[in-house]
Amino acid sequence: MRGRENTMRFMLKLLIIGMGLIQGVTAMAGQWAILADRIVDGISDYPLENQAVLVEAGQIKGLIPVREIPPGFETIALPGTTLMPGLINAHEHPLMFDDRYQDAHLSGSSAYKALLGLATLQRLLAQGWTSIRVMGDADVFYGNQDLQRVISEGVFLGPRITGAAHYISITGGGGDINYGSPEQSLIADGLIADGPEEIRKAIRQEIKFGSDWIKLLVTGAFLSVGDDPKNVALSPEELAAAVAEASRHNVPVAAHAHATEGINQAIRAGVRSIEHGSYLSDESIALMVEHGTYYVPTIYIGDYYANTNKLEENDKNDTFYRDYRRSWLEMIGRAHRAGVKIVVGVDLGGYNIPPHVYAREFATLIEAGLSPMASLKAGTSVAADLLGWGDRVGRIKSGHLADLIAIPGNPLADISALEQPAFVMKDGLVVKGGVSLDRIAEQFEGSGRFFLPEAIGLNRE
Repeated sequence: MRGRENTMRFMLKLLIIGMGLIQGVTAMAGQWAILADRIVDGISDYPLENQAVLVEAGQIKGLIPVREIPPGFETIALPGTTLMPGLINAHEHPLMFDDRYQDAHLSGSSAYKALLGLATLQRLLAQGWTSIRVMGDADVFYGNQDLQRVISEGVFLGPRITGAAHYISITGGGGDINYGSPEQSLIADGLIADGPEEIRKAIRQEIKFGSDWIKLLVTGAFLSVGDDPKNVALSPEELAAAVAEASRHNVPVAAHAHATEGINQAIRAGVRSIEHGSYLSDESIALMVEHGTYYVPTIYIGDYYANTNKLEENDKNDTFYRDYRRSWLEMIGRAHRAGVKIVVGVDLGGYNIPPHVYAREFATLIEAGLSPMASLKAGTSVAADLLGWGDRVGRIKSGHLADLIAIPGNPLADISALEQPAFVMKDGLVVKGGVSLDRIAEQFEGSGRFFLPEAIGLNRE
């Protein structure tokens, strides 16, 4: 009972802080010396031991031998754990709140989805995901860009966000709604554009309202009604115009591409990343190596929905899962061995998905042939490089932002341990574990940021 009362007092304190009723100190984060059994730094091929990570003013000050911790640093001891960089999810849709992803957006306003999305993002942060790339979302407007703004302005604590508000699709493509009657005017959650000029305008609109990535549906999709993932949607002229327009604004392009020819055309056109790549070939692999293209396969989503009948197009997903999944994973492993830069992207969606399952993407990469260390880098340092953030996140390195998590045991021996992080820090603020609840609350008081207690389970007995 006393533990529950303490938790309730802590929740009330956070709520008061979030309402601005407590004026705190000016410092956002203190000086910490963090100790764990081992450190996976996102750089080395082997874990480091007998090292402490120093954190000051929200940044990593350095790694030093444990015996050399300077005075003035508050120690966070995390015995029995592995310390590593915060996780990066390079393909996500935080505003989705229903498995009916093609039309669920019609039943919720942008504001409703943004509020649910904030709860989703904070749950994901508590699970160790400190950075997220949005790849289009179930929103006609720009809810994710507003979330990106309030998080970057320090109003709320959440993962740092980058990405595209919408996916750009041709009429009848994977981003359109293809099962309404002709006299109905249903609003798709994608931007529908046909021909180079419409695509240029759609890209300019995306950038105008805050998208810092462009997402193109180059081919059909598995989970969309009325199109075929083996078909190429965008013409070479449309694809070339899209990449050229985005490049003029220094905005990178991500290509949703399943069909082999769509993958290859997108790589040749100069996209920065291929999403899914279900039917990649040896030529696709060679092209990705040649052009330095990143590959975000998003494997686990197919496993999650297999044989569930939750999707409007579950049959397409189930057929691929049954007949082609093994061959696809073999191709992913071949791509990795050839030098393709593989990145973790989960693609699951938002509020209706249990947050611990997102980490299962790492296990699928190991199943595809990546080593446990390579899979961890795919969700940390390699992902940071994809985002253009390799100089600030994804590595435990002096001068980088203090985004750190601690995993019980050793994820190199048991990758499923990633599903239950014991400690999470973002920008030098302890979000979960490591210190007392009152100490966590003091940080939020000092930062002025608001964090929902529900996100870390503090509303549970």
